[in-house]
Amino acid sequence: MLKEIIIAVQAYFKAHQFIKQHKLWKWIIIPGILYALLFIASMGFFLHTTSGVIEWLSLKTGLKTWLDKMQSTWLGFLFTLSSLGLLLIQMLFYFSFFKYFYLIVGSPVFAYLSEKTEAIINHQEYPFSLRQLGTDMWRGIRLAIRNALWQTVYLIALMLLSIIPLFGLITPIIALFVEGYYYGFSMLDYSMERHQKTISESTYYIGTHKGLAIGNGLVFYLMHLLPFIGWVLAPAYAVVAATLALYPLHDTGASKIYVPGKPNPNKDDAS
Repeated sequence: MLKEIIIAVQAYFKAHQFIKQHKLWKWIIIPGILYALLFIASMGFFLHTTSGVIEWLSLKTGLKTWLDKMQSTWLGFLFTLSSLGLLLIQMLFYFSFFKYFYLIVGSPVFAYLSEKTEAIINHQEYPFSLRQLGTDMWRGIRLAIRNALWQTVYLIALMLLSIIPLFGLITPIIALFVEGYYYGFSMLDYSMERHQKTISESTYYIGTHKGLAIGNGLVFYLMHLLPFIGWVLAPAYAVVAATLALYPLHDTGASKIYVPGKPNPNKDDAS
């Protein structure tokens, strides 16, 4: 998996050169500015509501009352650290919903940009089809909703676990990897759909190449550390990088996906 994470990270550097070489900036800047403005709005909402959630959880679980009774400086310090972990998870939770909203709204641009990238690589043009674009959008929406539901389950569980002293220190790291995986999953699926893979086939395939999804998603999040410019570039760079990361696998025949319960397409190669 580590090798695949490295491939996904390197793909971002290749994506930058690819975008410059083929002058794809118009598909990067305009959607990116919209994304950056929505990101600022979502983070503003997060800052206005975050403290209330932490206080509510502390009271409902009885943890605050118990700490007051114990009057332990050491336990209070651990609770403070756990609260910090909960704050980070909550930020990821807010960002997750915003991210999936933008994935749904931006699915036409993402689908086209992924297709354009592969068309350039293969030196061919895919004819524009409004019907196919609609199919891609509907698939992107279904996948975004599916991933959002699964990710919500994991993040809520991590939010509850984060209030436990010590364990709360590692939950933000786990949450970041979960976030990275599901975002990278969405980016990789645009290529999977174009190769006529069903959602179940795409899920199985990406599940066996988790490093590509995690690496793609982690770099996407790291780009947000660069104010505004990183926010503008991150979504489109993630799409192009995902396509470039998957292309060598398709080229070597690794796109032949074996799904349990179906004939194994690799048997012919082995015989």
